[in-house]
Amino acid sequence: MFIQTEATPNPATLKFLPGRVVLPEGTYDFRSSADAGASPLAEKLFQIPGVAAVFFGHDFITVTKDDTDWQHMKPAILGAIMEQFMSGQPVMASGQSEDLEEGEFFEAADEETVSVIKDLLETRVRPAVAQDGGDITFKGFKEGVVYLSMRGACAGCPSSTATLQHGIQNLLRHFVPEVQEVRPI
Repeated sequence: MFIQTEATPNPATLKFLPGRVVLPEGTYDFRSSADAGASPLAEKLFQIPGVAAVFFGHDFITVTKDDTDWQHMKPAILGAIMEQFMSGQPVMASGQSEDLEEGEFFEAADEETVSVIKDLLETRVRPAVAQDGGDITFKGFKEGVVYLSMRGACAGCPSSTATLQHGIQNLLRHFVPEVQEVRPI
């Protein structure tokens, strides 16, 4: 098994591509070792000194580190990922999934606008962000402001503000005149 690694715009995050499906549907974000109980692989990764966060996408895993050097962490991360996939065990404990729509907020009168915003995020934004090892999901719309959750490599990325304000905000404003601003949650 060969696992590729890619740099992300976030210098504290590396993207690992095992050449296999990690999650058949959705994504999963582990912000601490306390969250890792839903995944045997996440638990193994958090046992590696320096691992601060783990994110699973369809065919990739991103790992965010603290101030530890990648050269000390990377071999252990590669070993844990390889061991997990070679074992044939599932990446997630059965029945575990993240409910991304939980906690969404918007007025019923804005349902059509929200539908267009979600469609644009799903078709134009999320695929591009996944290339960088992250994910952006809709959380709410209120008084012209779109609220988004940034996960994986996007969380804490130095260029995430530019991505939000110059990329996503301009795209949404172009297609949805009701959008005035985009903010992270």
